[in-house]
Amino acid sequence: MELNENAEIDTSEVDDRRGSGGGGGLGIPIPIGGGRGGIIGIVIAVLVALAGGGFGLNALSGGGSDQGDNTSLKQKCAAPDALQQLDCRNTLYVNSIQAYWRTALPEVFGQQYQPAKTVFFSQAVRTGCGAADSGVGPFYCPADHQVYIDLTFYRLLADQLGAKGEFAQPYVLAHEYGHHVQSLLGTEAQMRRQQQRDPANANALSVRLELQADCYAGAWARSATGTSDKRGQKIFKSITEQDVQQAIDTAEKIGDDAIQRRAGRPVNPNEFTHGTSADRKQWFTQGYSTGDPKSCNTFGGTR
Repeated sequence: MELNENAEIDTSEVDDRRGSGGGGGLGIPIPIGGGRGGIIGIVIAVLVALAGGGFGLNALSGGGSDQGDNTSLKQKCAAPDALQQLDCRNTLYVNSIQAYWRTALPEVFGQQYQPAKTVFFSQAVRTGCGAADSGVGPFYCPADHQVYIDLTFYRLLADQLGAKGEFAQPYVLAHEYGHHVQSLLGTEAQMRRQQQRDPANANALSVRLELQADCYAGAWARSATGTSDKRGQKIFKSITEQDVQQAIDTAEKIGDDAIQRRAGRPVNPNEFTHGTSADRKQWFTQGYSTGDPKSCNTFGGTR
């Protein structure tokens, strides 16, 4: 993967809340890595990471949000070494993903795309879905239409789960923006209503939502080299098959069955929320191989 050093990094598409101290009165303090949580903390974190929708947060108190300050990020991402900076690269990934959906959503689904900011936070954050800490991993909140990520999550992904490739990062973000697309199309709300009608299949329905977000991420990856900044500069110079394989490897490593095995637990399909490693690989590959978001109909006759 090679980013274009001439591409303009649009920091207006993120909200930098790191160091703001937001999120006091946390609803879900989940440890990750070592310490008191150990492997169980890691497992819980990744079970909800990439879930999107802030679905574990909806019932929490302490809603609302803070406002970040992008001044430092804007200066950093305008510097000559911007692409060496993790936050600037991730901002550019967000730019690419949203550039893709600005075109794809009206072309494929006949609906205008509504941008969603990605919030960078440290340790804790307040959202429209409630308060959260970094232990929940990246997530999308449908109440405020924003993606949230503590960028230290990538260290957990690489060091604890073995997903070391750089392309794992835009895959994570593209998955979360897949949830934003589901929110815009009404897919998420429809799935929630179906869960209420059929609670016995609530987990199975959640899995379908997650796999569709994986497929949408694959569709973006297929077209990522065609995305441009606001000046028409290509964002990516190249994306290789090795990069795509890194995304596929990441999808496999965060399958429900793989996570349960890593925790030393028996594989229990009744507890699946995201899909097996094979399923996640299959649906990301489906999106990538076709490049068509309409091929991502994990719900069968229901969108």
